[in-house]
Parts: sequence; C-alpha cells; structure tokens
Amino acid sequence: MNYDNDINEIKGFILIKYGRIYDPFLKIDKVQDILIKDGIIIKINSNIPEKSNYKVLKCKNEIITNGFIDLHSHFREPGFEFKETISTGSRSAFYGGYTRVCVMPNTNPVIDNPELIKYLKDKSEKMPIYLYPIGAITKGQKGKELAEIGLMVDAGAVAISDDGVPVNNSQILRMAIEYAKKFNIPVINHAEDSFLVNHGLINEGQNSLKLGLTGNPDISESTMIFRDLSIAEYISGSLHIPHVSSSKSVEIIKHFKEKGVKVTSEVTPHHLCLTDDILKNYDTNAKVAPPIRSKVDKNALISAVKAGIIDCIATDHAPHAIEDKEKDMHHAPCGMIGLESAFGLVNKTLKKTKMSTKSIIDLFTINPSKILNIKPDTIKEGNIAEINIINPDCRWVFEKHNIKSKSMNTPILGMELVGKVVVTINKGFISNCKSSKS
Repeated sequence: MNYDNDINEIKGFILIKYGRIYDPFLKIDKVQDILIKDGIIIKINSNIPEKSNYKVLKCKNEIITNGFIDLHSHFREPGFEFKETISTGSRSAFYGGYTRVCVMPNTNPVIDNPELIKYLKDKSEKMPIYLYPIGAITKGQKGKELAEIGLMVDAGAVAISDDGVPVNNSQILRMAIEYAKKFNIPVINHAEDSFLVNHGLINEGQNSLKLGLTGNPDISESTMIFRDLSIAEYISGSLHIPHVSSSKSVEIIKHFKEKGVKVTSEVTPHHLCLTDDILKNYDTNAKVAPPIRSKVDKNALISAVKAGIIDCIATDHAPHAIEDKEKDMHHAPCGMIGLESAFGLVNKTLKKTKMSTKSIIDLFTINPSKILNIKPDTIKEGNIAEINIINPDCRWVFEKHNIKSKSMNTPILGMELVGKVVVTINKGFISNCKSSKS
C-alpha cells in the first residue's frame, strides 16, 4: 500500500548505520546500527554488515531516537474535513516526526460520546501514526452538563477537554476533575477567562495599541489557571495546562507545583519561539488563542522549559482554510498549523540557550509520554520500529512544499529553522525524505 508519494510501507530490510541512538525511555545513548525487517527491529549492534538486499541509511552525525508524541492537535474530522482529515493530519504529523498524536474534541459533532471515540480510533488504524482521542468535558462543549466521561475512557479517550472553549462554571470543572480522578486521566481546561478576553484579538500591550486592535490581557490566562489549580488542589485532582503563554502563568504553575499539586503543562512552538511582533503586518496566520505575547513572556517560557516548570512541547496544530484566514483580524479564526515545523522551530530557539539536544528531544518524547501515560515502542530488538532520524544541526528554510497538512495557515513560511527530522519510521511505514543507498 502506498500511503502517499513519499510515505511507503516497509518491505524487506532497512539498515540504519553509524547513528547515535538516544532512547530516554531505556536510558540508551550510544552509537550503534539498527536492522529492521518489515517494520520490526530485529538486531541492534555496533557493526552490522551491509548486504545487497538491504536499504542502507547512513546516519553519521545524526541521532536515532523515539517518535514524537503530541498531546494537543486538531485534525478537524468529523465535520471540518475541508480544513484537515485524519488522513492528512496523520501525514502532516508523520513528516514532523510525530508517531503518536492526541486530537482535541472540538469537531462537528463534538467528540463527547464513546461512539465517536471509537470512530476516531477505527479511522486511524491504517494511518502511519497512533491516534489518541481526547473526549469533551461537557456535552457539546456547552459547559452545562458533563459528557459521558467513563464510557469515553473505556472506548479509548486519554483525557478530557473542551479545548477552544473554557469551562467557566467552576462547579462543572470541579465535578469533571473528580470524575477524571476516578479514571486516572487529567483534565485539560482551555485556560482563558472569556470575560477578561473580552473579544481581544492579540496580546494586550504596545503592539495592540500601535495596531489599533483590541488586546487580550495576560491575566485572562493566569487568573483561569489560578482558579483551575485551586480547585484541583482542593480535591487532590490532576490538571494539565495547555498552551501556556505568559510569565504570570509560569509563576502560578511554579507556585502550585511547589505545593505538591498534580499539575503538568505544555507550551507550543509558537508561544515559545515567537513574539507579538510577528503580528505587525496584521498577519492573521499568527492569530491564535491564547495570543502570542511579548519578548518578556517568551523569555519566561524558555526559562520555565529549562527549569522543568513547563513539562513538554505540544503543537496545538490548528488547520484553517485559506479563505477563512484571509478575512480581517476581527473575523479570521484563531490557530496555526505546526506539526511539520515544530522540532526545527523549538530546536533553533533552545539551542541558542545551550540546552542539550537530548533535553530538547525529551520535551517531544518521554515528557509528554508521562503526562498521559502513553507508552511508545522503545528502540529494542523485537519491537515495532518507532523511530526518528534527526539531524540536529541542519539549517533549512520552511517553505510551502514542506507542508503536508491540508491547510497552510502559518506565519513562519520563509523562516530558517535548525534541526530536522529526516526520516520517520512507524507501524511499518517510512517517510522517504532522506537519500538512501541500496
């Protein structure tokens, strides 16, 4: 089966030579060869001889590591297939090095019942990635009545969230955290106080004043996070904070972590690496929720990642049709794509801070795995090959042909990135984006 022109089923032998294997799950960090047959790792050794029937990938100065895990993505199916589908989203993820992706429930209909959880699981079976549905907290994401949480978990939901819509009713959120606690899954609440957002379009600050656009203040996020974590602390529940964007939020998360509250958090590549200066030309592709904020906030997020206050990278991959993003700033929807560019953008930013490549890889692999208890196939003989080959120093320009998503809403086209996933292998598929020799 040909998944697409550049993603193919593995038939026969693939020999990966000279690469440095880094598997944080098994605590392996050494140069070894890997022999794969029909998608299964059959041998790992320091010097596996080449044979005429082997496809050989020579990976000197490259890192062989685990597939990435994304805790926060939007594949839009069902209901918004003109933006993205399970198939196109999977392709986009695979090219970005993601082998396991959690998808949010804000589709049409909303993923708020076990039947739709099963639909997503079944639809993803033949894809090159593993898909993990996140069920809605409330029915229809209306914030009034809890969804069928237990039944959704039984069907395969790994968390619950009304992402895109905050749960404003504190009692509803308390009940959700209490129910989720019984099933050992976290609640992920969209951390924005809708009343403080007050129809804000970009970060409230100097740029919103200069551009004449309504600002969304950082306290819209930080006050919601404080409320949510106060509730979680009161009932000894578990909460995961999505797309952290501000320095104020970092301080609150740090405070509750130090108190022993079960809180984890993520940051997106765009919040970690960009500032609201990118909106100076009214580029609606940079309109996201929460908004990209100031240089002060960006630096605080970087420091929080390095200190372990923020646990992992999550893309918040949010495809939108061109005609929607071509509207004015008031009417264009929030969101940008990010699966294909995530590693290069984050690696570029964090390398400048002298953060090690291993620590950066951890943000994409073992750290998100711990949050939702997702267990990937490790780099071990007998396991399914779930592998990324990464060139951590590769400088490349992100262009349209690098986008495999159905949508192209990103403000970083033409930007130089550092670090590239050159090959991804998973579920018997391989991305053919590295020259090889047979």
